[in-house]
Amino acid sequence: MQKFPMTAKGHKALEAELQHLKNVERKDVIVAIAEARAHGDLSENAEYHAAREKQGFIEGRIKDIESKLGAAEVIDPLKMTGDIVRFSATVTIVDEDSDEETTYQLVGTDESNIKEFKLSFQAPLSKALIGKSEGDSVSVQTPGGKKTYEILSVDYK
Repeated sequence: MQKFPMTAKGHKALEAELQHLKNVERKDVIVAIAEARAHGDLSENAEYHAAREKQGFIEGRIKDIESKLGAAEVIDPLKMTGDIVRFSATVTIVDEDSDEETTYQLVGTDESNIKEFKLSFQAPLSKALIGKSEGDSVSVQTPGGKKTYEILSVDYK
């Protein structure tokens, strides 16, 4: 079975979502289905159909999370050191054209969130950064054209 990298924080978040789905959402939707059934004719009961659809989504998400957790290779950035960019590194880069500095953490696909500066390890910028170290320059093709960045720092925190 292929393993997928995930930070310890991302693994914990998926486990929490799984427990919430199993212990709260699943029970709530069962109650909603029972209440909708009590209203009578199920063929024209929109509440019943909506609750069944939600139940299907919840069960699908539970299976998806269980699969991801089963295939996860948990990597704790606190246990890593060095100045070479690897999965889970927090990397500060500077755009060589605009001098704009940005700091990203390279994380698993399910953890990525650009608003939180968490970049999937599969993103083009991440792929360009992995294996490089402080002071190196990398070029990345972006929708706006080719960009060149210099790595200012690499940290595992």
